[in-house]
Amino acid sequence: MGRQVRTRYAPSPTGYVHIGNLRTALYEYLVARSMNGKFILRIEDTDQERQVEDAVDVIYNMLKVCGLKYDEGPDIGGPYGPYIQSQRRDTYLPFAKELVEKGHAYYCFCSKERLESMRKEAESRGETFMYDRHCLRLSSEEVEEKLASGEPWVIRQKMPREGSTTFEDMVYGSITIENNMLEDQILIKSDGLPTYNFANVIDDHLMEITHVVRGSEYLTSTPKYNLLYDAFGWEKPVYIHLPLIVKPDGSKISKRKGDASFEDLLEMGFIAEAIVNYIALLGWSPEGTREIFSLAELEQAFDIRRISKSPSCFDIEKLRWFNAEYIRTMTPEKFYSLALPYLKEAITNKDIDLFKVSRLLHIRTEVLTEIPSKVGFFNELEDYDLGIYEHKKMKTNLENSLESLKAALPVLENLEPWNEETIHSSLLSLVESMGIKNGQMLWPVRTALSGWQVTPGGAIEIADILGKDESLRRIRIGIERLEKALA
Repeated sequence: MGRQVRTRYAPSPTGYVHIGNLRTALYEYLVARSMNGKFILRIEDTDQERQVEDAVDVIYNMLKVCGLKYDEGPDIGGPYGPYIQSQRRDTYLPFAKELVEKGHAYYCFCSKERLESMRKEAESRGETFMYDRHCLRLSSEEVEEKLASGEPWVIRQKMPREGSTTFEDMVYGSITIENNMLEDQILIKSDGLPTYNFANVIDDHLMEITHVVRGSEYLTSTPKYNLLYDAFGWEKPVYIHLPLIVKPDGSKISKRKGDASFEDLLEMGFIAEAIVNYIALLGWSPEGTREIFSLAELEQAFDIRRISKSPSCFDIEKLRWFNAEYIRTMTPEKFYSLALPYLKEAITNKDIDLFKVSRLLHIRTEVLTEIPSKVGFFNELEDYDLGIYEHKKMKTNLENSLESLKAALPVLENLEPWNEETIHSSLLSLVESMGIKNGQMLWPVRTALSGWQVTPGGAIEIADILGKDESLRRIRIGIERLEKALA
């Protein structure tokens, strides 16, 4: 019986969650759930300069909106807390000192200026800067003396210089890195706080993390982590490195280039469930050809062995397709609850039944932000080009449109009660008595009611929503304008 699977999502609070972060969180969650394990949230805030106000709330909100419930975390606690790195700051130095004693790390007193001039020199030669181990040559007496006199210091990891380090990754297989490529990285900074890399390893061990999921850009750092595990004699986690996410042109997704974050996608009118479903398929493929999965279904279907090595393409058009599919399968009530804020923003006319409008839009909406642009005509009838009465397929022109409207007006004036059913039957029996095609009546009526070339819903639904008085008013305006044009 092996250890219980424990994964962790350990974001830095930088104020937004980009697509790669969201996918890492989702896969960490799915690895845990698909293997009956625990999913942990840990906030890695040791890089105080990059801290952003309210950024932790952004992380909580994203996990909540996506339905990624964690078993332990800063706000709910757990047996391995605290779950915020800055609150664990006293945890790390004793481990670093233990490494110094074992000969796997050393104190470094080099000034920023010395390191900076060496960096510049290396760059001028076109080489990658690597620390020259100047302080590794200090005797233990010299180190004690410097510490006693209060000289600023950092602790560096002492890397092997010969040979190579090999590790297994669940996605990329066996990876080997030459040890002379590994720099003596800093473990404890001059402010006494650990570096991201060091805190990460210590916390993963103390929190008994068994599976580490992260982007493939960390592949080359993994030997550094493993050397730390070895130095302490600790069991290493299972590594799962995820392929890059790229744009359709092959370039990397980045916030700096203005690519959308999770919050941006929500603001653009995408639904969290559709985003989660789409992101799950960026780098992982289920068996078979099915593409639509709820989170619960992903938990059942997820299998680490089906994660791909090749970069995945984030295509906003494909996400739109997913979003439209999700909207279509919603109940009318659920869609209405999501559409309501957009409808209220677009329709100020208090007499309009917004639920009826929402039903018209339901199967015609791909992203929620399109809603306002589709319903403006319910507010008021704007001035419109009479050319929209002419429709080849409907066989309408200005003359027969005028005839149809003039015939429809008295029928509708006498109509009681006013609802979809009665409007439908009265207009269609009128069509029959006139011996014309349905479209020759319904197209002109719809045009007169909306003044738009394209509308969600046809003449009958629009008339029902506008109500009797407003519908008759608009039809009279249409008649008047057509008569004027044809005079």
